[in-house]
Amino acid sequence: MDDEYIIKHNTSPTFFLIKLISSMLYKGPTMELCDHTHDVSQKLGTKRLTGKVAIVTGGARGIGGATAILMAENGAHVIVADVLDEVGANLANSIKGLYIHCDVSKESDVESAVQLALSWKGKLDILFNNAGILGYLFQVSTHMNDIQLKQTCFYANGLEFVTSSLYTKVSGSLCDSILLILLDSGRSITNLEMKKLSTLINVNINGVIHGIKHAARAMISVGNKGSIICSSSSAAIMGGLASHSYTLTKGAILGISRSAACELGVHGIRVNCVSPHGIPSEMLMKAYREHLGKSDMTIEEVSNIISEEGSLLHGKCGSFEDVAQAVLFLASDESGFITGHNLVVDGGYTSASVLMSFIYRDKMI
Repeated sequence: MDDEYIIKHNTSPTFFLIKLISSMLYKGPTMELCDHTHDVSQKLGTKRLTGKVAIVTGGARGIGGATAILMAENGAHVIVADVLDEVGANLANSIKGLYIHCDVSKESDVESAVQLALSWKGKLDILFNNAGILGYLFQVSTHMNDIQLKQTCFYANGLEFVTSSLYTKVSGSLCDSILLILLDSGRSITNLEMKKLSTLINVNINGVIHGIKHAARAMISVGNKGSIICSSSSAAIMGGLASHSYTLTKGAILGISRSAACELGVHGIRVNCVSPHGIPSEMLMKAYREHLGKSDMTIEEVSNIISEEGSLLHGKCGSFEDVAQAVLFLASDESGFITGHNLVVDGGYTSASVLMSFIYRDKMI
């Protein structure tokens, strides 16, 4: 019996454990700029998604961008679906994938993304339901001058929050209007504005439902045992980490993912969630800048705060790539017996408190 046969056919628990640990220790290269050309040729380690077709919503940058890159590096054919057309198209081109404009709140956009996968490769294996927003969308005219736009944003947000560079970009746009992502003004539960809440629900909840619905249809139609991963949040499992509205939507994602896993398991389709915490995304950066009143706060400064206060792993801050690795695992066959699960990527923050950690320190006699 040769070594190759043993490697391919060994079914002992010890062998699988070693294989799993080895694969999880492998880290792909970190993501730099979204328009960087990424080498998707053979990397160290085994390609874990060879030949699979994946859609990543919100895939132009951040967690979605890092995941799209990592999936491509692991052999997947990736469709980047986003509303950031230029950034998304550049990233898709850099990983030899496809880009499609996709507003997940519109069911027809999500259906079109799935149909693109079917027309391109004849199947869909993976959907990463990643697109989401932190606050509300507020429509303003691009013909406003900077002062008018600033006043409008102040009124909509209750805060002077949008940077001057964005004013210039908006006022110089060729479009008739633009949607700005703003933090919600009705922060107290006693002031929660239900009409504004509906916008958040349309993107964060309905967008996920649209994805599960049409991905499942495509997978079932070709008899494909696929994997659907939905992006939730630590806010869904621990109170006090985000606004009421955001927490509501992320909690709903956990619920629909588990019920979908229950139904779709008979087709061999797995549905799981990934819940990040303390990842210095653009949304979190904006929140920290607003909260601390420092509009020029750098990603390094935010990362330092998180590493000191937002993780059991003292001195370590999570990254886009950390979440991407978790998604890669859930997308791959290595997680073939995992469904209805919520994989929390938070450095242990929601598992234990460090307030009483001094009780573990031995006293010197």
